[in-house]
Amino acid sequence: MSGATARSFRELDDLVLRLKGLVLVRRLREQRGADTGELVMYGTEIDRVREQLAILAKIGRFDHAVA
Repeated sequence: MSGATARSFRELDDLVLRLKGLVLVRRLREQRGADTGELVMYGTEIDRVREQLAILAKIGRFDHAVA
């Protein structure tokens, strides 16, 4: 695997982990009565990370299968 491909996979993994964490924390905060502003803040950041994932998926050069 080339260095660029490894970096792309690492960046992808980091973004997926960040997205999962944001979704879990937003759900937890919602269950614990967070105000609408806080939940909107999490939603905005979730959308931003999703956009980053979509961009990476479009431009990423994943030319090797993951074993």
